[in-house]
Amino acid sequence: MDIILLERVEKLGNIGDVVKVKDGFARNFLLPNKKALRSNEANRKVFEKNREKIVADNAVKRTEAEAEAKTIDGITLTLIRQSSNTGQLYGSVAVRDLIDGLEAEGHKVPKSAIVLNKPIKAIGLYEVKVSLHPEVSVTIKINIARSPEEAKMQADGVNVMEAMFEKDEAGFVEDYDPNAEPGATAEVSNDEPEAPAQA
Repeated sequence: MDIILLERVEKLGNIGDVVKVKDGFARNFLLPNKKALRSNEANRKVFEKNREKIVADNAVKRTEAEAEAKTIDGITLTLIRQSSNTGQLYGSVAVRDLIDGLEAEGHKVPKSAIVLNKPIKAIGLYEVKVSLHPEVSVTIKINIARSPEEAKMQADGVNVMEAMFEKDEAGFVEDYDPNAEPGATAEVSNDEPEAPAQA
């Protein structure tokens, strides 16, 4: 289907471009969201007649988005979640959680602006794109941790999962007897170790 774009659409074109798209994409997304018109003689005339107004409205929206972008760009949202010992979250962090986090920080962002390709399912640091306008997008950092202390460690560049496993390895050390039968436990001797001979 040929359509006339009423706003810039990523990977398609700019305002006024006539592009060919799949029918389903046009019918289910572009046309209902008023991002495009069907390309026919009548719609072309309507578009050309209203082109200046469409371009002016777009410029106003872009200016508002740029002002909002300055307040959001580069902020870090810290979300405290429960997870397993391997760092897998019980549940996941989705767009709704990010919207709530931004609102708590005083930023009103529409749900459609958050570009999250798949839900976040493990603790760690993530970068998420926020598209405030077809021509204005910023990146925010998401710090998902099990506690505020862990979140601070991650923010300082420490890989919490690696640090946790290093502690485990350093903790308990079992005596090993190479001559013991398989499955037998090491015997603990109560003898005092001999002092090393002094030279």
